[in-house]
Amino acid sequence: MSFIGIDLGTTFSSVATIDESGRPVPIANSEGAYITPSCINFDETPPIFGEVARKSHFVKDSRTAGRFKRYMGANKTYPLGPDTFSPAELSSLLLKHLKSVAQETVGPISEAVVTIPANFSNEARDETMAAAKAAGLNVNYIINEPTAAALYYAFKEGGQMSGTYAVYDLGGGTFDVSIIRLDGQDVEVLATNGVSQLGGDDFDKVIQSLIQKKFKDLTGDKLDDEDFTINDAEEEKKSLSRRDSVRCRVARKMIEVTRAEFEEAISTLIAQAEMLCESTLDEAGLKPSDIQAVFFAGGSTRIPIVKASVERVFGQEPIAASNVDLVVSLGAALYAAHKGDQSKLSTVQRNSIEKISVAEKTAMYFGTISMSAENARGEGRLNNSILIHKGESIPCEVTESFYTVSEGQTNVQCRITESRSPETDPKFVKIIWEGDLELPAGRDAGQEIKITYAYDENQMMSCRFLDVQSKKEHEVDLSIASAAMDSSTIDKFTVE
Repeated sequence: MSFIGIDLGTTFSSVATIDESGRPVPIANSEGAYITPSCINFDETPPIFGEVARKSHFVKDSRTAGRFKRYMGANKTYPLGPDTFSPAELSSLLLKHLKSVAQETVGPISEAVVTIPANFSNEARDETMAAAKAAGLNVNYIINEPTAAALYYAFKEGGQMSGTYAVYDLGGGTFDVSIIRLDGQDVEVLATNGVSQLGGDDFDKVIQSLIQKKFKDLTGDKLDDEDFTINDAEEEKKSLSRRDSVRCRVARKMIEVTRAEFEEAISTLIAQAEMLCESTLDEAGLKPSDIQAVFFAGGSTRIPIVKASVERVFGQEPIAASNVDLVVSLGAALYAAHKGDQSKLSTVQRNSIEKISVAEKTAMYFGTISMSAENARGEGRLNNSILIHKGESIPCEVTESFYTVSEGQTNVQCRITESRSPETDPKFVKIIWEGDLELPAGRDAGQEIKITYAYDENQMMSCRFLDVQSKKEHEVDLSIASAAMDSSTIDKFTVE
């Protein structure tokens, strides 16, 4: 029985395991590659994965879905032929394929860890876990992508690292930066931030827009997306990381794009990443000079302007593994073995991972809507009261008391909020659950309502609203809804 780590990526995904010597190693797919395009083509049953699916993406009348990870937790659907899929269902199909890829190499899988961006919302985290379970994976834990990368780098150096480091994770769809403290293989996250819509996909769209503009300037005609697809743009982007300019034939015209033009066009995105690095350092109470090294993760870190940007912010050259596409899944494989059933590991494997320790922080603020104290005119107003603050060590649990506001009040409107900043105005927070707690009639105002929020290792929320006097309560497990994803939807399109 094997343990695997899966980096479920926006543009490419990868799988890794622990070999007999206790080292994390990548698993190749049927095409011999260590990364698999996160694309699914529905021209056949079972669906087509790999390069064939990627090349059919963005083609006119395509029945291919890709880059759906960006919309996990969002109300988006993908009509593909007679069927319609959610991002979670597509992710589950991809995970099931990656599971079969792993099984062909390592045999039966005991447990898996799936990675997620540090900036993922509660719904997106929940849907990722549900998608993995619907794919038939035994997943008890998830881990943030930059934390998994840090774990791999710490392991790679043989536990010799000690001090404060940064992980700069720029992949196909998301950007995360984490400030971490390492002591051997003990990984403690001090601060983390991210952007859910910043990555290689955005850079590809910039290349596509540049080509479309140049084509219109040259011919006066509009260039259709199908004549120069996002896949075409991705290939030219990769070329610009190696060359100062590229020339491509588009609709029988030769068009040149220089690296300087590309870098100017993405400068606002790079600046956004720089500001996030600076604010994350501030949250950790550190200066760039306090950082001993910066670790790269994600394929988009190969872009030269990204390296120059990191050197500008941190004052040092970043450290990149031989394949930055794989460091997240390799770290996840280590974490899977660390958190899994140790009896299924050999003595050598157990010795290899026995010193691993990971301590995460909350990446969001969680609160509830409450009524403030009345002012002199007898008026109260709604507030977002934060219970769990960003940066809390997890797992954590917080209980606070609130009070009914009117005589004879027979219900409390219970609302759970999520925000990326410490917002007190309800207009600027996201309500991720709401319901009513029924109260006994005929009571005075000021009855105590205790609210408890718990945040577990997988950064999943559970909440309890308790009327102290009557003992009536409302328990909320925010993972219940998506955890019930019907695996038959997935099985219908796959064969073992």
